[in-house]
Amino acid sequence: MNMKQTESHNIHDLVLAAERLEKNLAGACSVTRLSLQPEFSRVLDRLQQKGQNVPARMRRLERALHDEALEARFDNMPI
Repeated sequence: MNMKQTESHNIHDLVLAAERLEKNLAGACSVTRLSLQPEFSRVLDRLQQKGQNVPARMRRLERALHDEALEARFDNMPI
């Protein structure tokens, strides 16, 4: 496999991973969503680094997960 085919294969794997995570996040409980958030963000970042367009729906989901993570941190802060 040449370099271009390998890169294409890697991008395809990242797209599949993003879609799998997106599916797992749909309807998942908050604990599961929080646990999957870092991996989802990493996959989307890697796609973007490789010059791929990340679908807007995935970016919206990433923002929602980030907001949920921040909210969870503040919910657990002592007053």
